[in-house]
Amino acid sequence: MLKTEFWEGFGLYCGMIPALNRRKSKFMLYNTKLKGVELKFDATRSGAYVILEINHSDINRRIELYDKFEQCKSMMEKDFPDGLIWKFEYIRECGTEVSRIYTHKPDIDIHRRIHWIGFYKFMSEEMLKLEKAFRKVKELIE
Repeated sequence: MLKTEFWEGFGLYCGMIPALNRRKSKFMLYNTKLKGVELKFDATRSGAYVILEINHSDINRRIELYDKFEQCKSMMEKDFPDGLIWKFEYIRECGTEVSRIYTHKPDIDIHRRIHWIGFYKFMSEEMLKLEKAFRKVKELIE
């Protein structure tokens, strides 16, 4: 129930952002058109996350994709003054190993409604920047 309310609130918040109103879908997310690469949000008790996840089932392809993104690191981090967090081996809660490139806003808790606006602002702004970075390097990665 709480997560449903949170995500519905995020959708309403995004509906008020002029840059997102002109778009067919709010964010790219799973529609990267690059197999094994997805953009994701996560909201937890430990903060907000905006993630580029490399989850290709072929480990060799995952390594290749991660290496290519790493070669584009300076381009990827251009709009992120504090850089991005790069984890080749990231274990999801379900136990699956993936690679992640992400940004994180700590010290906010999804269980505290008073923090939600902080989540919404961070996630919408950072995802727009991450999408922009992804678009800049996508051709080099393919």
